[in-house]
Amino acid sequence: MQMQVQTMAAVAWVALAAGLCSIAQAQGIYSCVDAAGRKITADRPIAECIDRPQREINPSGTIKRVVGPSLTAQERAAQEQKDKAAAEVRAREAEEKRRDRALLLRYPSRAVHDKERAEALDQIDVVIKAASKRTTELAGQRKAIDADFEFYKSDPARAPASLKRRLEENDSSVAVQKRFIADQDAEKKRVNMRFDEELVKLNQLWAMGGAVPAAAAVPTARK
Repeated sequence: MQMQVQTMAAVAWVALAAGLCSIAQAQGIYSCVDAAGRKITADRPIAECIDRPQREINPSGTIKRVVGPSLTAQERAAQEQKDKAAAEVRAREAEEKRRDRALLLRYPSRAVHDKERAEALDQIDVVIKAASKRTTELAGQRKAIDADFEFYKSDPARAPASLKRRLEENDSSVAVQKRFIADQDAEKKRVNMRFDEELVKLNQLWAMGGAVPAAAAVPTARK
């Protein structure tokens, strides 16, 4: 009876050992050469090789993967910074591609781009024309004011306050219109510059896509 119990215990121990061995084999084996040149193997990552690559070997003897050296805090910070910079570059490239696609969708040809440029400039010209017309009206009012001031040419101080106020308001309005027209002229330059920059990019995109612009590639900005 005692011998039978001992036999059963031995069988259980062998089964347990075989199970542990199977688990270790399933997990693989780590192998590396430490700083002293010794080859070390273990069933888990090797502390002596934390600063160098370790090979994880499958039970079949093939290499499952190579585990890189563990990084110091300073090395991790540098790696994170490098990864962040790379992610920013990828994001910028993705955004640039998105803008390029949107630009091509908006302007499939040079003719479409030229047409929109002309429309944008025409809108500004309409505003400038209205301001110029107002400036002409103010010039006519100024002549009438100057004619009224002829009565006080010998002594301008005797001119009534209402007449002086008309003169000040006229001068102020003329200055406003001049500034407004100058701003619109500057806006025309900005519009032309934007379309010129777009055209440079579009010529590249059209060429890459095999599209042929409807006009010459050299931009001709309207004044």
